Amino acid sequence: MQLKESEAAGKFRSEVRRFIEEALPEEIANAPTVGVSIEKRLLKKWHRALYEKGWVAPSWPSDYGGPGWDVTQKHIFQEECARANAPRLMAFGLTMVGPVIYTFGNEAQKAQHLPGILSGDVWWCQGYSEPGAGSDLASLKTKAVRKGDHYIVNGQKIWTSYAHEADWIFCLVRTDENVKQQEGISFLLIDMKSPGIEVRPIVTIDGLHHLNEVFFSDVKVPVENLVGEENKGWTYAKFLLANERTGIAGVPESKRRITQLKKMASEERDGDGKTLIEDEGFRRRLAELEIKLASLEFTNLRKLAEAAAGKTLGAETSALKIIGSELAQELQTLAVELAAFYAQPFHRDQLLGLVSQAPVGPDHAVTVFSNYAFGRATTIYGGSNEIQRGVLAKAVLGL
Repeated sequence: MQLKESEAAGKFRSEVRRFIEEALPEEIANAPTVGVSIEKRLLKKWHRALYEKGWVAPSWPSDYGGPGWDVTQKHIFQEECARANAPRLMAFGLTMVGPVIYTFGNEAQKAQHLPGILSGDVWWCQGYSEPGAGSDLASLKTKAVRKGDHYIVNGQKIWTSYAHEADWIFCLVRTDENVKQQEGISFLLIDMKSPGIEVRPIVTIDGLHHLNEVFFSDVKVPVENLVGEENKGWTYAKFLLANERTGIAGVPESKRRITQLKKMASEERDGDGKTLIEDEGFRRRLAELEIKLASLEFTNLRKLAEAAAGKTLGAETSALKIIGSELAQELQTLAVELAAFYAQPFHRDQLLGLVSQAPVGPDHAVTVFSNYAFGRATTIYGGSNEIQRGVLAKAVLGL
């Protein structure tokens, strides 16, 4: 569904589309997306192109290197990137820790970290979940004890996406065990090269390495790496999660998947020899998903508009995560059904584009199973949907 645009919005869309056509190399647009993104080498290349254009951080204020766009411009940019199959940039720096630093960090922290996040020269990962603290994040046990001008950090994080490629990690740590759980947490920035940090891989069901365990053994972290006040980290964590929610709906990506599904359905045939796009049952299922996506898009736009007007986004953004993640899974399931027996597990090197032989079956089937398998985690990461429903019931509905 395409909303009617103003003349100014139309001109901006044309500008964005023209830039992407000129700046996005074919090797990046055609790179297989497995997990949440593409190969790091290619992703950094696209990140650099956006950085040089000044468009790498659409939601950042212009004072900190953002383009100063309004809600409409941000939405158009995301739509055009998805339409052109441009990869989604890693969110850990740009969407998560960057806004925390420029909102709550001191001037030294801003000067040290924001330029590297913008340029893509410094990659971040997120140290939130622990073996006993996932959706119940406040029960985390990783401890930071202050010793002079350093904190000594001990503990473990898990499901840490791309920790094996990250330069820094932003961590929630416990700095006071004698108060309510939420009141004894601090927000630390930790150099991944610090002695005492060990990263162990977790290979997921798609056969690829996205996730990790991260262990901290007497890791020394300078006190100046504390963001904001000690024991106020829960406040910053909630701010970060609210920002994450506005993008976690994945509307542009789901629009792109629907376009891809239509293309697949025009090529795949049923037992009667007709293309699946001609099948009434398939068209009905696809229409239902498109309607669901349209309602999600309108809700997401309302939340973005509220944020742009200065309103603090609260627990209601959990609905974006719930609906967006479940819709993504429905689309992945439909893709597997369309590919049928071609939706088989492929060798990991083929998924990563490291082998030259042609795939068995149509090109669009190569990553179908991998994305389906990885997508089973969509309703878990970023706060499991069961917990998000509890948040909505308590904080929004007052139940």
